[in-house]
Amino acid sequence: MQEQFSYNKSAHIAGLSSFSAIMKDFSYGKHAHEEYSIGVTCRGRQDFFSNGAFHKSNAGNIIFFNPEQVHDGHAGAGEEMAYQMLYIPEPTLMNLILALGSAKKKCARLDMSLFQDSMLQSQIFSLTSAMNSSTSLSSLEEEHLLLGIAHSIIRIGDGTLTDNHSYGRIDSLLNRAKEFIHDNLHRKCSVDEIANAANMSKYHFIRLFNEQFGMTPHQYVLGHKINRAKYELELGKNAADIAFQYGFSDLSHLNRNFKNAFGITPNQYQKQLSL
Repeated sequence: MQEQFSYNKSAHIAGLSSFSAIMKDFSYGKHAHEEYSIGVTCRGRQDFFSNGAFHKSNAGNIIFFNPEQVHDGHAGAGEEMAYQMLYIPEPTLMNLILALGSAKKKCARLDMSLFQDSMLQSQIFSLTSAMNSSTSLSSLEEEHLLLGIAHSIIRIGDGTLTDNHSYGRIDSLLNRAKEFIHDNLHRKCSVDEIANAANMSKYHFIRLFNEQFGMTPHQYVLGHKINRAKYELELGKNAADIAFQYGFSDLSHLNRNFKNAFGITPNQYQKQLSL
């Protein structure tokens, strides 16, 4: 079968994007998004591991990942699978949640990754369909649909929305390591450098980092480089320049890792966004 991956950006809300995929053999390795990732399994079964548990999502189920929540993903039962996702920037969704009178803190996290909710399912389909349509919504219409999604998240959370960024307290030394990584994405940093920033021995650091964030330091660094490259591509920048800027060995290195993460190459991604 021909696997398909399609991206669309909002014309009005910065950073808001939709994604649809049909896949069977393709699989995502461990990764995380900087945005809220909310979607629906449309056909087949969608299998993924996240937050210490293996999940099987059948058609109609909601999939929900908080920002920086590590997960993987592939089609289940050896059959074709289709799904749709929304990627909502954290500040955008938080502003809506605050406007609705919930979550008085700086962030809100839902503690469920897989559930059923017919209203939220309908709201996701309404917004993704509108974003995929040749007739674009007005800014007011798009914000209205997104507000409905925020309201459903509050309802589903039922007062249990937490302000935990990563399902537990992050060690202050590991936070230093994260800050060092984010500040040095343009460089080829060694694990020793990152461990030194956290004032830890190399192997002790690797073990604690993996326990805290669910991935190795290398996977974390590569994931953030790819996410940053995606953002730069959305600004219309040249893929070869981005590869150089973020320390990829060459354009093919960026192409390979970008396709592993998003199913298409940087050039294909920009073409889909008409950039």
